Amino acid sequence: MARYNPAQVLKALEAHRRRIAATTMRAMFEAEPKRFSRFSLRAGDLLFDFSKNRIDDKAFAALVDLAGKAGVEARRDAMFAGERINSTEARAVLHTALRNRSKNPVMVDGRDVMPDVRKVLAAMRRFANAVRKGGYQVTGGRIADVVNIGIGGSDLGPAMATRALSPYASGPRTHFVSNVDGADIGDCLKGLDAKTTLFIIASKTFTTAETMANAHTARAWVEKAVGKKNAGAHFAALSTNLEATRVFGIADERTFGFWDWVGGRYSLWSAIGLSLMISIGPKHFDALLGGGHAADEHFRAAPLARNIPVVMALLGVWYRNVWDFPTHAVLPYDNRLSRFPAYLQQLDMESNGKHVTLDGKEVAWDTGPVVWGEPGTNGQHAFYQLIHQGTGIIPCDFLIAAQPREELGDHHTMLTANCLAQSEALMKGKTLAEAEAELRARGMDEKGIAALAPHKVFAGDRPSNTLLYRKLDPRTLGMLIALYEHKVFVQGVIWNVNSFDQWGVELGKVLAVEIQPFLADGKTPRGKDSSTRGLAAAWTKMRQG
Repeated sequence: MARYNPAQVLKALEAHRRRIAATTMRAMFEAEPKRFSRFSLRAGDLLFDFSKNRIDDKAFAALVDLAGKAGVEARRDAMFAGERINSTEARAVLHTALRNRSKNPVMVDGRDVMPDVRKVLAAMRRFANAVRKGGYQVTGGRIADVVNIGIGGSDLGPAMATRALSPYASGPRTHFVSNVDGADIGDCLKGLDAKTTLFIIASKTFTTAETMANAHTARAWVEKAVGKKNAGAHFAALSTNLEATRVFGIADERTFGFWDWVGGRYSLWSAIGLSLMISIGPKHFDALLGGGHAADEHFRAAPLARNIPVVMALLGVWYRNVWDFPTHAVLPYDNRLSRFPAYLQQLDMESNGKHVTLDGKEVAWDTGPVVWGEPGTNGQHAFYQLIHQGTGIIPCDFLIAAQPREELGDHHTMLTANCLAQSEALMKGKTLAEAEAELRARGMDEKGIAALAPHKVFAGDRPSNTLLYRKLDPRTLGMLIALYEHKVFVQGVIWNVNSFDQWGVELGKVLAVEIQPFLADGKTPRGKDSSTRGLAAAWTKMRQG
C-alpha cells in the first residue's frame, strides 16, 4: 500500500468541489427524488440524514475512498485492540472498554482490563445506591446535595449528561463547580447546607490546580460547619493518587480510580460519571453505557459508506479542507442538550486542534474546526441571521427527538417544524425572483420591491446534517456521545494527528505558576513582556484601590 499523503489526497477532491459548486442543492433535490433515502443512515432508533450536503454520488465515493486510503479501519481496529495509538504518551485508548457490554475481553499489554472495569463499576453502584437510599450518611444525616468539583473532562461530561437526563434524576440534587474563579464555588455554596452536602473531587492525579483550589475551599467550608474531625465523611474522590486522597482525609472506600488509557474528555464513562450515577441511578447509567456500546458496535461493523461516524467525519473534512469552511455549529432542538455543544467543543477542539502529524512534522492542511452552538429555537433569534445570510458558510448539525418528555400542547410540533424548516431554508435559500414575487404579492410597488428585495435574498446551499432519534433517554444520549467521539477519531486519522493528547494546554499552566507568586506579593513579574508586566502592575494597583 502506498504511503498515505493527506495533502495529496485532499487536493484530489478539489475537482469534485468545482463540479458541485456549479450547481445547487435545490437542483440536486429536484433531479434526485430518492436523494433522502440514498443519503441517510440508521443505527437503532437513530436516523442520520446527510442529504442536505453539497455532495453527489461521485464526491461521496471519493470521500469514502479517502477514508480507505487513510487507513481508518486499521486504525479503528488498533484502538479497540488496545494498541498504544496515543503515541506521544505511549498509551492505549480504551474508553470504549468502559462501556463494553459484551463478554469479550479487552486486552492491554496482554492483560484483560474488563475485570478491573467491572470492579470499579460495581463499587460505584454500591456507593451510588448507598447515597441515594440513605445507607451512606454525613454529619447532618441523609445527603441532600452532591457537588462535583472538577474541570475539563472531569466536569463537562457529567455536567452535560446530568442536565440532559434531568427527567431521570431521582437522587440528591447535583451541582457542578469547575472554574477557579471564586464566584463559581461561592455561588454554589450559598444555597447549600454543609451538614448534608457531599463533595466529589474529580482529579486523576489529585493535583489539578483549579480543582484542588476549589476542593480546599469546600473543605474549609465543611470544617467550619461540622469540625475537622467530621469533615472527611463529606468527601469522595475520583483519583488514582491514594496517597494524596488520604492526606486530604478521604477514605479509600470512597476513592474510585480509573486508568491512563482513559483520556479526560472521554472519561464520562468511567468513575468520573459517579455524580451522574448518583443523580439518575445505576440502572439508567448502565443504559447510557449500553447506548455507547451500541454506537461502538455500529462503528466497528458498518462498512465505511454506511457508517454514521465515518460519514460525519468525512463531511467535516470535506468542508474544512476542500471548501475551507472553518467552523461547525451544533444545534440541538432539545433544550436539555444545552450543554452538548460545549461538551463537543472540548471533545473536538482539544482532540484535533493540532499542528503536527503523528511523526512530529508540521501539517500542510487545516485540522480541527471551531465547534460551537446553542439550542434551538433560541439560536434562531440570535446567530442564525449570520448562518443564513452571512458571507461565511457554517455547516450545521441539527438534533431533535420524535417524542418529547413533556407533551404540552403544540410545543413539540412547533419545535420540530422549526428544526426542519431551518435545515430546508439553509439548503434552498430564496432567489431574488422569489423575493420580488413575494413582495409583489403583498402589493408593494416596484420601486419598493427594487429597494427591499435584495435584502430578502438567501443564497442557500448551506449544508446541514440532521440527527433524529426517538427520545432523549440515557441510551440515546450514550449513542450520540459515542458517535461524535468516533467522528472526531476518524477525522484525526485522516489528518494524521494524535487525537488523544493535549499538549496545547500545558504552556499556559506553566506560565501561570510563574506569574502567581508575583501577584500574591503585589510585585511586577520579572522576565516578562511589557504587556504582561503592565497588566500585572495595573491589576495590583486596582486591587489595592
